Amino acid sequence: MSAEQPPTGDGEDGRGGAGSGHPRSHGAHGRPSTPRDTWRAFKDSPYLAATVLVFILSAAAGCFAGSYTYTMANPTPHRIPAALVGEPAAPRGAAFVAGMEKALDASLVLHEYDTLAEADEALEEQRVFTILRAGDARVRLDVASASGATVAQILAEAGVKVGRAVGVPVTVRDVKPLQKGDPRGLALFYISLAAVILGFVGAIQLSVHARALNPVERILFTIAYSLLGAFSIAAVVDWGLGAVDLPFAQSWLILAFTMFTSGMVFTMFNTLMGRWAMLPTWGVMVLLGNPSSGGAVSWPLLPSLLGHIGRWLPPGASVNAQHTAVYYQGHQFAFPYLVLAAWSLVSCGVFWTWRHRHPGGRPKPAEHAAADG
Repeated sequence: MSAEQPPTGDGEDGRGGAGSGHPRSHGAHGRPSTPRDTWRAFKDSPYLAATVLVFILSAAAGCFAGSYTYTMANPTPHRIPAALVGEPAAPRGAAFVAGMEKALDASLVLHEYDTLAEADEALEEQRVFTILRAGDARVRLDVASASGATVAQILAEAGVKVGRAVGVPVTVRDVKPLQKGDPRGLALFYISLAAVILGFVGAIQLSVHARALNPVERILFTIAYSLLGAFSIAAVVDWGLGAVDLPFAQSWLILAFTMFTSGMVFTMFNTLMGRWAMLPTWGVMVLLGNPSSGGAVSWPLLPSLLGHIGRWLPPGASVNAQHTAVYYQGHQFAFPYLVLAAWSLVSCGVFWTWRHRHPGGRPKPAEHAAADG
């Protein structure tokens, strides 16, 4: 005698049961998806972040190209400080000065000095970019490629043309030439750029591959890769390639300071903004900081606003400190080091104050004990 079989579905033939392959709708599960349901599912999936990144990276690519093209493709004089030795009372001397201002679109800002020694000191302290001695018989124009190769080239070319126009012979002399291995003066910009980018890339890698570091350890490892990475940059450029004869210890420490500052800037934004920290870091350090640093195009040829902003950002401070260390030894300024120090201290302070918000770190022993309990 066979046991009675339970029914397999709602009808006599069992159709619509769980095993029939045609489940019937029950309640909310049966209603069609609404746009709100679709958006909620998309928002909870990994596709939202990936889609946002597609648009962010596309915009960043255009902004990156645009920022460099805007500042470097067609450098134009805006304000070039110049030392004028003596008053050019002679008619042709005065005509030459007026012609230079016209040729440079009224961007030659003259500072009068009584002696050549005073003008030389101003050039060494980078308060002026050229020394002009204009007389009725001859004009002497001293330029400094070390202060900006493009600026020196523009001044020299304009001086020769204006001299021909007013009928005065012009003698151009480069009193601060660049080193032979760096004829365009770009090496210092490139090593500073390397320090800036690798500084925050290193911090990104620590956040991904060494996520469990506690705050003190994270700062110490940032110092470690900054010191070692900066040593590698300086050694390759100086000892390996011989492109620039660096004051090694000073250049190394400037690069290390730059890398550490850049790394801590990312760490600060990572604490405040989580996974979107790359946006403000890239904006401050690369899109704005590097083109306005004065490394590739000297600040008198930059748009005036960028020329002023760049000195207050880590890339500009790094370039200025490095540039003075290599070409103007004995005339150091505290300002670029103070800029780097300020950015580092603020970044470390924000990170330390809100370290509980940073996505990294290890649970405290008490938390482990609570979890085990």
